[in-house]
Amino acid sequence: MKKVQDPYFKRAKREGYAARSVYKLEELDRRYHLLASGQHVLDLGCAPGSWLQYAAERVGPQGRVVGVDLQAGGLALPNQAQWLTADVFELQPRELPPGVAPFDVMLSDMAPRTSGVRSADAARSAQLVLRALELAEALLRPGGRLLVKVFQGAELPALREAFRRTFTRVSLAKPKASRSESVEIYLLGDDHQAPAPESASALL
Repeated sequence: MKKVQDPYFKRAKREGYAARSVYKLEELDRRYHLLASGQHVLDLGCAPGSWLQYAAERVGPQGRVVGVDLQAGGLALPNQAQWLTADVFELQPRELPPGVAPFDVMLSDMAPRTSGVRSADAARSAQLVLRALELAEALLRPGGRLLVKVFQGAELPALREAFRRTFTRVSLAKPKASRSESVEIYLLGDDHQAPAPESASALL
């Protein structure tokens, strides 16, 4: 019943997006100018696909967007977007489409299966963030950006510090579209400093 009454849920249905979460990315994109025409973007944990839809619109036909998720995709996507069914913890470079890496922007709206135990859920969320950061260190171009969702908890200061070792600037933000009771927050790393490989073949 809560979803039916949610204005973001209704808006997503009306505008053809797969989920209300698209408006979190839209707000963060407006605030930080994340996405632009012609970029190559990797979207980790892309199901149900609203971030993938939005990113594909923003990069346009000259860009490329690859979404990765354990769930198989069923969305109709434009030619510049592709859904890859894979486990991010087992993702191998050969699974990525040729010519997409290094990426300009990496996105992660990944979240763990919640247990209701806040400390445990935050710890699982932190593992997803660290995996996104590990992939970014291999697949993100110099100067690139990484946006990840993280559950607030004891691990957050260490995650921010890990980002600071890789990015020139690190920001935290909670979009208005995030539910008020949610512990989620978004961590943005800006200006990737580690050299990107010539191709994705050096991943891990």
